[in-house]
Amino acid sequence: MFTGIIESAGEVQHIEKSGTNLTFTIISPLAAELKVDQSLSHNGVCLTVVETDASQYKVTAIQETLSKTNLGKLKIGDKVNLERCMQLNGRFDGHIVQGHVDQTGICTSVIAEDGSWLFDFEYDPAMGNFTVEKGSICVNGVSLTAFNSRRNGFRVAIIPYTYEHTNFHQLQKGDTINLEFDIIGKYLMKMIPDAYRNL
Repeated sequence: MFTGIIESAGEVQHIEKSGTNLTFTIISPLAAELKVDQSLSHNGVCLTVVETDASQYKVTAIQETLSKTNLGKLKIGDKVNLERCMQLNGRFDGHIVQGHVDQTGICTSVIAEDGSWLFDFEYDPAMGNFTVEKGSICVNGVSLTAFNSRRNGFRVAIIPYTYEHTNFHQLQKGDTINLEFDIIGKYLMKMIPDAYRNL
């Protein structure tokens, strides 16, 4: 379980293909604190640490994960948003994030404002996911508030701290992003399916 509050941005150092799997070597200041078998969110995708040392670690993504997220598009030098699993002895910032990406979306515009940035995203509504105006959405592992919410898209506002300390500063129009929709909304949609058709 995660909160969508990014701890660090790691950098892809090496990518190794084994069958249909990809093993990523990530350079990160978190590496020295990690241990094998630990869960770690990468752009919102929960992966298991399989090897680690003082400066870097390795995780493996299977084909199912690669086909449903943007991890298969990663290249050497790309930045990934990292978050360790939440602790139950502190404040709960962000929102409930499972690390299970629902689907990918596309960045359709980036607008630089005076001191912030506006990002617009679109996604395929046929998969049954939706955002609620001023509700929570997880984009590449980052807990954000959606507005201008519509059936196939939404907008988020990014403050300078988030822009600089996540991979949002590399995100461009046309890029693929990982989306995890609000868990409460997903449960409600399954319990009251007719409500979704009226959105």
